[in-house]
Amino acid sequence: MRIALLCLFFGLSTFSYGETIDVEYASFYSHVKKLQDENTQALRFAFGFKHIVKPGLCEVLTAKIVTQKQTLPLVVEGNYRFTVPTDKILKMAKALVLVDIEDQANQCDMSVQLETKPQYLSVHYSDTDLEYLLKQYQAFFNDMGGIFSFMMPEVDGLVFHFDSSTVLSDSQLGRVKDNRLTLNLAQIKAKPELDFPVKPIRITASIEK
Repeated sequence: MRIALLCLFFGLSTFSYGETIDVEYASFYSHVKKLQDENTQALRFAFGFKHIVKPGLCEVLTAKIVTQKQTLPLVVEGNYRFTVPTDKILKMAKALVLVDIEDQANQCDMSVQLETKPQYLSVHYSDTDLEYLLKQYQAFFNDMGGIFSFMMPEVDGLVFHFDSSTVLSDSQLGRVKDNRLTLNLAQIKAKPELDFPVKPIRITASIEK
């Protein structure tokens, strides 16, 4: 089964009151620390909250990291996701991530998405660019599997996500569905370069189990 968008869900002990969710920073750190190798330096984890009743993410208004000594505001992006720094000191300080949401807290479950960093979003990709991004995702899953990497899902391509107003040519670029362009390994290898009318809003891996 192909999964164009990678979302990892994990159980957290959260405390909610009103429209604020408190999450231990250590829960985020356990993810972001996995991307410290140069083989995965183009990737990041984007965090959000998936609505358990209706499609899509819960609306995140603000997010911040709080310790006894400081408060660090986090940038909430247009898709209601945010990133956190990789800082062991925050983990040792037992920092909390406070997230204000528009929805009811008990309607939202943590969602973690693996995607490329914003600086790798462009209107033009050479064959070298595509191969580089592909290898980043492959390295991540190989590292996560270790000696059992053969049991991990395999990356079989890249998925380019676009704004709903973007018009793409299905026949020219590959398989376009719901504003997502999926290129498998063969298509990436066969196409020396790729040009888009606008930058994608994110790039994720296409996974085949």
